[in-house]
Amino acid sequence: MNNFWNDRYNEKEYVYGEEPNVFFADQLNQLNPGKIILPCEGEGRNAVYAASQGWLVNAFDSSEAGQAKALELAKKKNVILNYAIEDAVTVTYPENNVDAVAFIYAHFPPDIRKYIHQKAISWLKPDGRIIVEAFNTKQLQNNSGGPKDLSLLYTEDIIKEDFDGLKTDLIQTLQTELREGKYHEGMADIIRFVGIKI
Repeated sequence: MNNFWNDRYNEKEYVYGEEPNVFFADQLNQLNPGKIILPCEGEGRNAVYAASQGWLVNAFDSSEAGQAKALELAKKKNVILNYAIEDAVTVTYPENNVDAVAFIYAHFPPDIRKYIHQKAISWLKPDGRIIVEAFNTKQLQNNSGGPKDLSLLYTEDIIKEDFDGLKTDLIQTLQTELREGKYHEGMADIIRFVGIKI
């Protein structure tokens, strides 16, 4: 899988664009800047945006090519990122330490998914937020991006179970048009979630 992402991010262009995910940016704009962790951050579009809004950003991905492009984008936008090469299963951060964790199109196999999501909750301070935008199970009928494996896609029940213990601030399943570079382009079936640590 790491080779897949290195190959994709080795393309010259930013394959998911240089602008942040719209939902992520909207959620961030409602919060006071603090500390944020961005798993599976790829080419850094969301991390760079968060840093530009005054957030202290810790991002990680397993792809060295993604990291290189993220740091290049940060330099272009004149912001600073802490961006590590890490695996979502083994990565560690201090508990009760950050104000937000955002999973933007971060899809994991069922055998590790809940473990990763629960670990992210432990990183949050009380009143911290988990922000998720991902593809739902109807996305298999579309050609606008995402995994072609049903087990990697989400439903509201999966999200609620994975993030049990959080207060649900928002959860919605919807169809929207993506314009996020050449691999997220067109009508898509997605799910959005915001949960707050009590």
